[in-house]
Amino acid sequence: MWRCAGLLGVLLLVGGCQSTHEELIARGYPPAFADGFDDGCISGRQAGGSISGEFRKDVPRYLKDAQYAEGWSDGFRQCQAMLENKGRDDYRNEHWDERERAWQQQKDRDAARAYRSP
Repeated sequence: MWRCAGLLGVLLLVGGCQSTHEELIARGYPPAFADGFDDGCISGRQAGGSISGEFRKDVPRYLKDAQYAEGWSDGFRQCQAMLENKGRDDYRNEHWDERERAWQQQKDRDAARAYRSP
């Protein structure tokens, strides 16, 4: 019985793994958009400082296919920003001391209070 439950759990876990391309298509995006998003994301990671990336862009397709171009631009911006934000967080975790963290936290709380008050 437990063996069957464990096997089912593993199958659900493995079956739940989708690439970004597959996920976009499952959500109703056109295949051309998903292709562009994948290429743009890889390029965005490289532009954001990843050492394991390459610039990938099908230029003729980008110029002729609006869906590919839109997907490429969205993927590039999102993945570049994600990597740059991660780098900023890594810097903070490595170089900020407790006093700086407490100051930033207080500043964020004060800003939140100011935005909530009428």
